[in-house]
Amino acid sequence: MAENMILIPGRSTKQGISLNEGKLKEEYQKITSTLEINEEDMSRLGLENGDSVRIFNEIGESIVVCKGRKATDLPSGLLFIAYGPSSSQLMDSDTAGSGMPLSKNLAVQLEKLSS
Repeated sequence: MAENMILIPGRSTKQGISLNEGKLKEEYQKITSTLEINEEDMSRLGLENGDSVRIFNEIGESIVVCKGRKATDLPSGLLFIAYGPSSSQLMDSDTAGSGMPLSKNLAVQLEKLSS
């Protein structure tokens, strides 16, 4: 069963460094397809580090690998992913006149994929 969550895509140091090395490089692909989840949420959902999950909304979907974060770093109910192809698939093309897609506070559903 899918769980309603809030996704916060953003920049990370590792994402920025790997971006300079190239978007087609393995490191960039790995960083931008790793979803950070509150460890308590992971436990409740039966997830472990490295499990594949599907995150989706009315715009699109992405298959990513999950990684736990302490509650002091990422509150329950929030997800973080570095900007990249996986997060872009969930963003609407409407820019509200800014030229930049709305990319924060995205309502998504998360579900564990079968092993």
